[in-house]
Amino acid sequence: MAFTSESQVPGSPLVESVWRAESERAGSFTSLAVTRSELVVTRQRGMTTVVLRGPESRATAAHVPADAEFFGITFKLGVFVPALPPAHLLDRHAVLSATGGSFWLHDESLPIPDSQDADAFVDRLVRLGLLRCEPTVDLLLGQELPKRPTTLRTLQRRFLHATGLSSRSVLIIERARRAVALLQTGAAIPDVVHDLGYTDQPHLTRALRHLAGQTPARIVQEVWPHSPLSVQELGRQDPAPE
Repeated sequence: MAFTSESQVPGSPLVESVWRAESERAGSFTSLAVTRSELVVTRQRGMTTVVLRGPESRATAAHVPADAEFFGITFKLGVFVPALPPAHLLDRHAVLSATGGSFWLHDESLPIPDSQDADAFVDRLVRLGLLRCEPTVDLLLGQELPKRPTTLRTLQRRFLHATGLSSRSVLIIERARRAVALLQTGAAIPDVVHDLGYTDQPHLTRALRHLAGQTPARIVQEVWPHSPLSVQELGRQDPAPE
């Protein structure tokens, strides 16, 4: 499989990344567990498909068709489509009806976006009430917890609705992705265990088998096709409980 991708810095504060990719031959890659939702447009041999992908709680094998072009908008954590919330799309995706240069989202006909108008497209979604941001996500991840248990339970429910995952699951997945990034840039396995707060190497191995589809040793030794890691992940330091 020949598969190339590139990303650009988004202008919208609601967007994590805007990316494009192309494939020459059919093949497959490992889709790492991921906490963000994204809108993906695929063009292949005159046909266009628009998909809203939810978060993924485990590593999976993903198929790539031949001679296809892909465009994606990855939303920031806590940014979601109310009509298709991440809680309903965990480990799933929704194929949106597309005709010509438009697609349908909750009774609205929208132009299919590309990298040149991604920010304007996201702004339009917000104006139409088709995209929202849940502020409690940053509160829970930042450990700014309320004192009243009833309030905390309410925040946790809102977090789950907006992300499809618990705050603990989000931290576990992001720590695993950070571990993959460090291992692929040459960090030693014991250093990753220590720096990211894993109990020991078997703990790291179990996590990466489930969330990245490979053991730490295989990640260090081999080049394997997988979904891309963001620049931000290379800088994340916070360990997650498990």
